Amino acid sequence: MHRYHKLGKVAKKRHTVFRDDDGKIYHEELKGNKGFVGPSSLLYHIYPPTEVISTKQIGTFSIEEDDDKSLRMRHFYSNRAKKGGSAIMDRVPFLFNDDVVMMMAYPDKNDDYYYRNAQGDEIVYVSQGSGVLESAFGNLKYSQGDYLVIPRGILHKYIMNDEEHTFLIVESPGEVRTPRRYRNEYGQIIERSPYSERDFRAPDELVTYDEKGEFKVVVKQRNLFTEVTLGHHPCDVVGWDGFYYPYAFSIHDFEPIVGRIHEPPPVHQTFASDRFVVCSFCPRPFDFDENAIPAPYNHSNVMSDEVIYYDSKEFMSRKGVEYGSMTLHPDGLTHGPHPGKYEGSIGAKWTDELAVMVDTHYPLKVAKPALGVEDPDYAKSWLDGEGYKEALGE
Repeated sequence: MHRYHKLGKVAKKRHTVFRDDDGKIYHEELKGNKGFVGPSSLLYHIYPPTEVISTKQIGTFSIEEDDDKSLRMRHFYSNRAKKGGSAIMDRVPFLFNDDVVMMMAYPDKNDDYYYRNAQGDEIVYVSQGSGVLESAFGNLKYSQGDYLVIPRGILHKYIMNDEEHTFLIVESPGEVRTPRRYRNEYGQIIERSPYSERDFRAPDELVTYDEKGEFKVVVKQRNLFTEVTLGHHPCDVVGWDGFYYPYAFSIHDFEPIVGRIHEPPPVHQTFASDRFVVCSFCPRPFDFDENAIPAPYNHSNVMSDEVIYYDSKEFMSRKGVEYGSMTLHPDGLTHGPHPGKYEGSIGAKWTDELAVMVDTHYPLKVAKPALGVEDPDYAKSWLDGEGYKEALGE
């Protein structure tokens, strides 16, 4: 979602002398991707952003794959995982490949350091909780249903309100953006899209800290965590402008596209990256032809793995899921509605489902931490036997 935004005070002309009231010069920092040709922002600091006192490695980020690599449908009760800890250092990996890592976090404390992911963009879906994402670009409020998009390299910290928090984190080395087909040649979102620029929120309160001392920043790069100690508060920015900054979009502002006959999943697409897409399934009216079948038809995931995170226990084509369920339907297997859901959807007028789908272009691996909350019978849940009906809650 690259559009121009500005907060605070900036120089009249880029890369020229810009001083405070006492004559001290502000220090420019260009923050952007793809070298000097990608989207960027220009920030003005009170202190040099290069003022590093020390660095030390404090940990590694590694994921072990499930030993059982057999191809099958998978279902994980993510909300049954162990809760608590940090929004950064206590993330639980569930699914991954070279293009994307999907993790869950259930933080119950605010970190006393800032965080910078230097190896990937992050989409953080706020399944539960509210608070403020604090960064050098200013404060950005968040609440349930928000997607927080944090481009790589942006320093930030969560200031959580005193309530239960659940985050779905999608991390990728590829750039997160709006789908190309939603934008015209000028970059403006077109009328046919399920949202407009008004639905996206940028930081709206710039808080400048003029403080010397020792301030910790945890940086993730090359799957290592490095603690960087700065000699001043990292949020010492007096102003900035540009196209590169964190932003929020609420799933509740997604406007579903519906039709007379069933619309395929691409109409639900919300974000794109290099080798995966993110879709939002929201409350909406069903197809309105008298012979329409609202439940999706059976389909094969050719060159795509499908992951759905269920932010509600209701989903038009599924049985046996609960809030926080996460399913994986891999390439190589045909999948579709659970028994009874196809026929049962005929004549239905509305769904209150709420879910986030991530479709990857290459196969996903299952992380070992996910195994502790896996549904062992999910792969058999399309069979019509009585035992499976009981397992599905019929």
